Amino acid sequence: MRLIGLDPSLTRTGWGIIDVKGRDIAFVASGAVRTNSKQTMAERLGHLDCELGKVLEAHDPSEAALEQIFVNRNPRSTLALGLARGAVFVSVARRQLPVHEYAPATVKQAVTGQGNASKERVAALVRALLPKATLETHDASDALAVAICHANHARSHARFVITGGCP
Repeated sequence: MRLIGLDPSLTRTGWGIIDVKGRDIAFVASGAVRTNSKQTMAERLGHLDCELGKVLEAHDPSEAALEQIFVNRNPRSTLALGLARGAVFVSVARRQLPVHEYAPATVKQAVTGQGNASKERVAALVRALLPKATLETHDASDALAVAICHANHARSHARFVITGGCP
């Protein structure tokens, strides 16, 4: 099974792809889709959808996992994150992939054993679990952590599927 983990953000959406065979996981690819803050919101969201669509097309995952939204103290930041997540969901929906969501603490717990681990600790353990991984940003390592979390929870996690598509 090929999984894509996603760490949505309007500035940089991290993505990480792993292959899962039984209890074994293997690194496939990772990166981040960056948007230009000088563009309009619509342009940024369109760019995010387009670039993530290219990643999904190139790697053909069978399932997607996202980090759940958290509420920032700044309402504008929370809204921007929600809009970015919407663009990510649209990209995934076009491919009719099953989607799974995990709380940030659940992701950290699955990778490090601690729900309050730092980004540095998460990245270090992602490197240990996936020694061939190329982690250009924390966004990419966070996305791989989401994929690893889903691989660990896949058998027992309730899932939902986005169906439909463009008419």
